[in-house]
Amino acid sequence: MPEFRNINEKEKISAQRFADLILDIGTFLLASGAHCGRLSSNIGRLAATWEFDINMSPTFNGLTVTVKDKNDPSNSVTCYKNSPPHNVHLAILTAVSHMSWKVQEENLPISYVEKEFARIKAKPNYKDIVVAVAVGFSCGGLCLFSAGDEKNALVAFVAAFIGYLVRVFFAKKKFNPMICISIAAFITTLIAGFGRLYGFGEHPEAAMATGVLYLIPGVPLINCVIDLIEGYLPSALNRALFGGFILLCIAAGMTLCITLLGIGNF
Repeated sequence: MPEFRNINEKEKISAQRFADLILDIGTFLLASGAHCGRLSSNIGRLAATWEFDINMSPTFNGLTVTVKDKNDPSNSVTCYKNSPPHNVHLAILTAVSHMSWKVQEENLPISYVEKEFARIKAKPNYKDIVVAVAVGFSCGGLCLFSAGDEKNALVAFVAAFIGYLVRVFFAKKKFNPMICISIAAFITTLIAGFGRLYGFGEHPEAAMATGVLYLIPGVPLINCVIDLIEGYLPSALNRALFGGFILLCIAAGMTLCITLLGIGNF
């Protein structure tokens, strides 16, 4: 790994260069599942190290920043950037946090952050098949906790496993994310519904109820509450509406499937 000098000899950083960097970092953090408080603290460490004042206005879909050099007020800029597609990746959040602490503690230059963040962005995501297996086991386990037996848990595993892969398939075809969720909910409920129709296991309705839980937007809803507590009201509202609409799409997919299968008293 290349060595970087510290910045005891003051390096002149343009506000535009710093704004471009924090917009890149900020939008990537938002897309990876960061709440606004984490975003503010990570970027705040960089700003304090390089003596910038920053003002950020994060939303669910993008980030607006105003950057001003503390030593040269004329060196200032306001910029906006849209977030990339949301894909929760908690390892990214940890890596960026470690990077920001290292920059602050060792007084590293902006060139280090640019190169290190490019390396972090290039990290591969989790493989779809691995996530699908994990999703299947989690839904199967929840089925057991919901009074289902081993057969019901197996149905929930298969339904969630296939449903997740269906969602990924349509997402890669550039379908609207909400359409992908509705289709995945329909397919998952369809598979679990056959277990209900044919009486597979003692409590087949438990498999139907838990098989779709992998679609619940846990990270947006948790971040919504955190943002609300910390006072980031626009972002909290955006996350709440996004999470609520996902729940509506799940309900729509399940309702359509249950209606077509003719299952009553679910």
